Amino acid sequence: MKKLFLIILLGFNSIFGQNQNEEYTNSSLVQINEVAPDFSITTSEGKIVNLSDYKGKVVLINFFATWCGPCMQEMPFIEKDIWNKLKNNKNFTILSIGRDHSQEEINAFIQKKKFTFPIYADKGKAIYNLFATKYIPRNYLIDQNGKVVYTSTGFSTGEFEELKTKINSLLNN
Repeated sequence: MKKLFLIILLGFNSIFGQNQNEEYTNSSLVQINEVAPDFSITTSEGKIVNLSDYKGKVVLINFFATWCGPCMQEMPFIEKDIWNKLKNNKNFTILSIGRDHSQEEINAFIQKKKFTFPIYADKGKAIYNLFATKYIPRNYLIDQNGKVVYTSTGFSTGEFEELKTKINSLLNN
């Protein structure tokens, strides 16, 4: 009886895990090897920046929300393990985008958390909706040609290590 219960439990776990991964993948509108959609975003100083302005660079696009627990776990890693190491690399940038946040909310968030990497507001989710339908944190790594080469949803240290490895590989080519 215990064996039967264990088999059934493992079966449900396998099915649930597979469906969850498929759901994450299906919620992404932009897939690996596709050109990332161009968009415009406004800096806190009022300057308009386009994704296409970064052609020739490696770009990490990070979608988050200030109320999202896994996002708040991930962001210190972005600061310490990516931004602090690569901020002076002219071939790399980060566009961290607050999904459905106003500029005022983003400014208060930056002041409170003391993050130094570029963080932008996406009130109304106009930019987020070009990339996905749901789930954050969500990362898209764009290569020098504007193609998506890596995506992740949620936060785990293993996936984050994979992201760092991919960034370093792109910058060392």
